[in-house]
Amino acid sequence: MPADITADSVLSLILEHQIIESAEPVTASTDLFALGMDSMAMMQLLLHIEDRFGIAITPGDMTRDHFATASAMAQLLAEKRT
Repeated sequence: MPADITADSVLSLILEHQIIESAEPVTASTDLFALGMDSMAMMQLLLHIEDRFGIAITPGDMTRDHFATASAMAQLLAEKRT
C-alpha cells in the first residue's frame, strides 16, 4: 500500500534523498526553489514520488506552483490520488 501523503511525508522524501541540501531548517512551507530546486532535482524527486506514493506526475503537473513547497506537492499528490 502506498505511503500516506502529507506535507511532512513529502518533506521527509526530499530530505531523505537529498533532493535539496540546506544549512537552514527546511519546513513544509519553505520555498524549495529558493534553496536550489531545479529541473534535475524535480526529475529526481518525481522518481521517488512515483516509487513511494505510487502516483505518476504528468508534464502538465510539473509547474513551479506545484513544486514550490512540500505542502504544495502534498496537495497535488492528494488530488491525483483521489
